[in-house]
Amino acid sequence: MQPPESDRYPEISTTTVSQYLIRRLQELGVSDIFGIPGDYVLGFMKQVENSPLKLVGTTNELCAGYAADAYARLRGLGVLCVTYAVGGLSAANAVACAFAEKSPIVVISGAPGLREARKRGLLHHMVGPADAQLRAMQPLTAAQCVLDDPLTALREIDRVLAVCLRRKQPVYIEIPRDRVDMVCQLLPKAPENPPTSDIDELREATGEAFAMLITAEKPVILAGIEIQRMGLVPPLLAFAEKFNIPICSTLLSKSVISEKHRLYAGTYVGALSRKEVIEFVEASDCVLSLGAMPTDMDTGNFTTHLAASSTIQAIAEGIRICHHSFGDVLLDEFLESLSALPLPVYSRLIPAQNNLLATPWKANPDHPVTTARLFHKINSILSAEMAVLADPGDAMFGSIDLAVHQGTMFLSSAFYATLGWAVPAAIGAQVAHPSLRPLVLVGDGAFHFTGTELSTAVRLGLDPIVIVLNNHGYLTERFILEGSFNDVQEWQFHKLPELFASGSGFLVHTEGELDQALEKALANRGKFTILNVLLEKLDSSPALRRLGASLGDLLKK
Repeated sequence: MQPPESDRYPEISTTTVSQYLIRRLQELGVSDIFGIPGDYVLGFMKQVENSPLKLVGTTNELCAGYAADAYARLRGLGVLCVTYAVGGLSAANAVACAFAEKSPIVVISGAPGLREARKRGLLHHMVGPADAQLRAMQPLTAAQCVLDDPLTALREIDRVLAVCLRRKQPVYIEIPRDRVDMVCQLLPKAPENPPTSDIDELREATGEAFAMLITAEKPVILAGIEIQRMGLVPPLLAFAEKFNIPICSTLLSKSVISEKHRLYAGTYVGALSRKEVIEFVEASDCVLSLGAMPTDMDTGNFTTHLAASSTIQAIAEGIRICHHSFGDVLLDEFLESLSALPLPVYSRLIPAQNNLLATPWKANPDHPVTTARLFHKINSILSAEMAVLADPGDAMFGSIDLAVHQGTMFLSSAFYATLGWAVPAAIGAQVAHPSLRPLVLVGDGAFHFTGTELSTAVRLGLDPIVIVLNNHGYLTERFILEGSFNDVQEWQFHKLPELFASGSGFLVHTEGELDQALEKALANRGKFTILNVLLEKLDSSPALRRLGASLGDLLKK
């Protein structure tokens, strides 16, 4: 007698492609998705709306991308959801920024249905073949997939998410709109096989590093952005504290550790840095550069002077010690090996900080505000609950000397350098951590790009403090080549609260007005505050002036 069919064939668990993707994002700690609706993605967005995840609508896809980027920098993974072509291609610049600066975001895009694309051909938003957006995203993302096959869809989701978390770069998931509710068979989760270092290469790299460190008397750690992105701050700090090795950050990794930490020696960005920081780093007999990408921005336009013979450079792509390269050594395993070495406890003293921003602030009430004095005042109000978000330009360069209290609480597009990043990023930062108070530093030209994203802050009840450095155009470009193309239309930034019927705005000419405006801004909870700080056209931060002087000296040689 045959057993019942239900006994012979155990019940197979199934799910839909949307349900599985949403579940996996939740398992990875995501609670919010940023995006803009469009007909090709509405079906998936409805699934999100019916899930525990929260959809955060922004004013456009580019701003959604910047917000997801900042969210990822603070939470470890961000998600951007857009429609096909007009949405995805609008967001492409934000995706490129995240790719360049190693910020792990998942880009989810709707797409034309398979049947309609096959039968009807030309559909709205299309720019040629149906795979045009997929091909456009390939150089901007670390992995891509189209969820069109029930036999492979779930495995593809797992694959691209694993790449996103391992590479710390964006990935792209495309869902044809007639496959949103596609039923897939749940399979046992594939075993993870994380990469490991070549044992012999790791041993040799560690041995060469030990030979340099054991003879060094003045070592320093240059902690780069990959330390933060890869979750290596705790082991880095444990290593530095065990052997009493001072730590500097780069511009992109500024605040990789708290800048109040006893071992923090400053932000080293070549000629952009203060004199005592430059001399301290460049006088080191062993520079342990961990996770620092040697870009033009992080090196102050290549004005750093670090001898290869005394530098250990370790990044995700491999290790370079003097003139020897080790391409199959992982950064985390290299740091673990260094921590196990029998090194001495070093006695190198941190240099005295000759930082004018650290001196007590006292306003000259009737004096016009200058850029240097503005940053002096900003430094005086920073607290542990604040995150500083600086837009590229002098808003970012001037921030080099700020003392950020909490680790990873300085955020900026400090390599890709895309203008307009900071305001929408502040939305993502406060959604990621609602207890944070974003302090946004942005130039007047950059504010023109994305400043109206403050309307999202109104809708969500967020309270960023936005300081517009209004120097009547693109200051950094003026330093490179002056022309009328650097001028922008004057906006009455402080009147934006009237447009949004919410928030507070202040026009600031003098130091006294700056004091009063910031006092009111700090007390204004639950609503945004914007300061329109009027500056002289060519006034600049001390950091930008230092860089200009250094480059001028180079040109004379």
